[in-house]
Amino acid sequence: MSELRFNVADVAGVRLAVSPVNETVMSMWALASPVHYAVHLPWIDRARVTLRRPEVAARVRPLVELARPRCWLPDFLTPAARPNVEMAEQLEQIAATPPGVVVQDLLATTPRRPLGTFGRALLADPGGLLPQLVDAVRVWYDEAIAPDWSRMQALLDADVTYRAAQLAENGAGRFFEQLHPSLRWLGDRVVSDDPFERDFDLRGRGLALNPTVFGGRRVLWNLLEDSLPAGAYPVRAVGTLWEATAPPPGDPLARVVGPGRAVLLHRLDTAATTTDLARLTGMSAGNVSQHLTALHAAGLVNRSRQGRHVLYRNTEAAAVLLRASRGG
Repeated sequence: MSELRFNVADVAGVRLAVSPVNETVMSMWALASPVHYAVHLPWIDRARVTLRRPEVAARVRPLVELARPRCWLPDFLTPAARPNVEMAEQLEQIAATPPGVVVQDLLATTPRRPLGTFGRALLADPGGLLPQLVDAVRVWYDEAIAPDWSRMQALLDADVTYRAAQLAENGAGRFFEQLHPSLRWLGDRVVSDDPFERDFDLRGRGLALNPTVFGGRRVLWNLLEDSLPAGAYPVRAVGTLWEATAPPPGDPLARVVGPGRAVLLHRLDTAATTTDLARLTGMSAGNVSQHLTALHAAGLVNRSRQGRHVLYRNTEAAAVLLRASRGG
């Protein structure tokens, strides 16, 4: 069981963000254990072909080794993300990790499993070999993650928007209990029902929370209390990630409202922004906006503002149409 102790500043410092480097690193778990990540088989099949290319395999080998299945990840390799952070910024952050921190974080992973060849070499020469690890993460992102990043990011961004609304509406205690079934809010702390024994005082540094596509079913916390506090939790609706965006063949709803609007209604069981929908469907933002305007005028879509974002979601009338078209 893990416990994270909050003070007032920590509660105020809870923030949500998408971390491209987390997805890049954690994707190695899915690649190595496809039976545990069956939802990602379409991506795994493509990624395995990519990794068989000799020029990719040689450069990515340091990441493959450090991100082995059932291994803990060093905190410096999955840094706490801030909103709208870009992959290049996170790579620069990893590259700037002091050698002493690299050593400390690597040693924190060894109770789970001993380090492999590259891990031991990095432990001995963190300053000299860290650039190889950064290059491995960059290459893997470019080759295996970037081609599908817009799809992943749309799902992750939609989750952040949804969770931010929960936090604003319900407060921190209820927010954490809705975030994952393993979490409970007890007075001044979050208790995580997991097999790890950690007791962290956030010490006014807040907590960065990142939804993850590849993180598995648990909430994953950083290993060391001295690291910037961060956690990765399973994204909502991950089962939809690799779905085709077009309506199913013969979709009766598409015949009534048109294929473009049918696609949006099938996606709007959960709230999403125009940008989210454009990324998910491949339509232009302008085209999505036109369809949403028509659906809103027809009483099939609601819209609400959450901070800078306008969220769209199906009304009950749309839900009735969808149930009928799906045979419900």
